[in-house]
Amino acid sequence: MRSISNLFFVNKFYLILFMYNVSRRDYYCLLNMLDAIDKIKRYSFPFTSADDFFSATQAFDASLMNFIIIGEMVEKLSDELITASSTEIDWFKIKSFRNILAHNYFGVDAEEVWQIIHNRLPELETQLKKISN
Repeated sequence: MRSISNLFFVNKFYLILFMYNVSRRDYYCLLNMLDAIDKIKRYSFPFTSADDFFSATQAFDASLMNFIIIGEMVEKLSDELITASSTEIDWFKIKSFRNILAHNYFGVDAEEVWQIIHNRLPELETQLKKISN
């Protein structure tokens, strides 16, 4: 038997799908991106500079992996969602950053990662929440 909280979640899920015309697949991709953003924020929180963050290789590498996850989720989003939200979110830059991290073409600049975490990630989180809530 379903609990009331489970029933509420299921009803909220279908309401979101209906109201924003977001497919189930897109919705789960958005949730995965929000989860990855939350992890990046938690991993980077204790540090006060890019150099300190870079020196903590476990936290730095874990954050980079979550940026890669975000880029992978962008690849799975529907063309409809990408087109509808392209004025708010630069999906191309997100995918490009993923490619740089995954393939390490010219090395990873810790200061750039630090700036993205502090200046761009909050904005992305806000936009993703707007789409998924």
